[in-house]
Amino acid sequence: MTQAVRASEPRTYRAAPSKNLGGDADPVTTEVVRHSLQVAANYMKRALVRTSFSPTIYEVLDFAAAIYDREVRLLAQAPTLPLFMGTMNFCVEAAVEAVGGEDALEPGDIILYNDPFGTGSHQQDAALIMPVFYREKTLIGYTGIKAHLQDVGGKEPYSTDTVDVFQEGTIFPGLKLYKRGELSDEVHRMLVANSRVPKYVVGDVEALVVAVRAGAAALCDVVDRFGLDEVETCVERMYDHGEAVIRSYFEKIPDGRYIAHGMMDNNGVDTDSIPFEVALEVEGSTVRVDYSNSPPMQNGPVNCPIASTVSATRMAIMWIAGGGDNVNEGYFRPVEVVTRPGTMFDPVWPAPSFLYFIPAMQAMEVILRAMSEVMPEAVPAASDCDIQATVWWGVDEETGEPWAEGMPHMGGQGAWSRSDGQSCLMHPMEAATRNIPCEVYESRDPWLITKFELAPDTCGPGQHRGGLGLDMDYTMLAESFVTVVIERNKSKAWGLAGGGEGCRANVAYLRRANGEREEITKATRLKVAAGETLEMRTAGGGGYGPAAARSPEAVLDDLREGLITEDHARTYYPHVFQARAAAE
Repeated sequence: MTQAVRASEPRTYRAAPSKNLGGDADPVTTEVVRHSLQVAANYMKRALVRTSFSPTIYEVLDFAAAIYDREVRLLAQAPTLPLFMGTMNFCVEAAVEAVGGEDALEPGDIILYNDPFGTGSHQQDAALIMPVFYREKTLIGYTGIKAHLQDVGGKEPYSTDTVDVFQEGTIFPGLKLYKRGELSDEVHRMLVANSRVPKYVVGDVEALVVAVRAGAAALCDVVDRFGLDEVETCVERMYDHGEAVIRSYFEKIPDGRYIAHGMMDNNGVDTDSIPFEVALEVEGSTVRVDYSNSPPMQNGPVNCPIASTVSATRMAIMWIAGGGDNVNEGYFRPVEVVTRPGTMFDPVWPAPSFLYFIPAMQAMEVILRAMSEVMPEAVPAASDCDIQATVWWGVDEETGEPWAEGMPHMGGQGAWSRSDGQSCLMHPMEAATRNIPCEVYESRDPWLITKFELAPDTCGPGQHRGGLGLDMDYTMLAESFVTVVIERNKSKAWGLAGGGEGCRANVAYLRRANGEREEITKATRLKVAAGETLEMRTAGGGGYGPAAARSPEAVLDDLREGLITEDHARTYYPHVFQARAAAE
């Protein structure tokens, strides 16, 4: 079943076009300004990492930090969570509009905003937006951070089965947390009152405040150094260069419409699989990604608000065409995103969207799959394509204090024409994120990590093999609750150019005290008793090229390192053993 909302006519989202004002900018000065802005964004990242309360932020880097100009065009971003990054302009625009527009802003203001239809995320991913006034007079831009807070009062701290946005957490629809530099007691008390773990949330929000202020100060320093007029001229040239980089890539690709399909396991409420289509259209140097043939809005929380749909699209394009640069607004100009309101990739209020990242991640890989039709050597095979999230919570038996913790789990990445896939890493949506070290985890939470290792034989075979998945076990020392999110359980990572699919799908198991082992995919508020173990098993990536073309040396190296077993090697690479037998 799907919600009875009729999809409307398609709409197209584009970045603002060039103003052609940067032609007179000195290229050397432009490059210095560009790197200075990047340093300013990195100040935000470091400030947050050094002051945040939750390992989800300071270890996993589950946040985005960025600086925008007055027209809400991306100036610079810190390398953290890319999927968040591409939504930040939506956050800034919606937050400013919510408080009354630009005219309602004053120096020292900081806006709290977490409406999922503006942020593109669930309510736990809250944004703080700070307008930047140069010498407290001239508005020159915005600093913004979006980070995952442990709990903001949803039906559970993390959910797989919500049916509307109201179950997913308290909504702060653009409120001034700080007015002219002074904390708003009313907003702060509302934030504290709507969290099961207020100490966690208050600590992290205070760190977010430190970070946006650090970015604002650093942006003003750049203007002090070069002058406002010079910075603005250099920025326009910087944008134009970014646009030229992407256009130069796509103008070499034959014009055409390339279509690929994906399949999601279910929507978290209904059990049916969800097939979907994404079309990639290349026309000259413009690339258009079309979601207008998407499934209707879903009953369960796998709807992807437009901000995250646009972000995922831009990420996929930047990944293949961006040249590894630190991107800015100009890079997005050649990319058009077509959606149809009322569908899974452009839901309307109050559709549930807690698991928005599932369709966003899968859309990225389907875009790459479409691209493989014309440039198979430029894109990888599929990855595990899920964050395999677990979010735990409970009450400390000694202190009576509530606690909560969350962590994504890494899987295998797809191989491509030049190398094997990376093992035990995040999907590209989280290219800069990391796991929480076991020592940090065990010092904070009531469990032991009894297994944390690469999973042999999970890699897809090929001339270049896929990356390996992860085996990780949590043995509980006290009663707790957990929400587990497992996607791509019904299918495995596909291979490319004759490569094999990954050899394991994503899955989790709960091993009860009596020894029974229960398979888990999506489960909300699962009770886990002391002595019971949650086993996370992430998938391997797909292979690239025929397995018969893999060099014997590479296969034997994998065997020696324990990445594959002899049974796996004999099954997929028999030529290695045939050659050895012939030599003997």
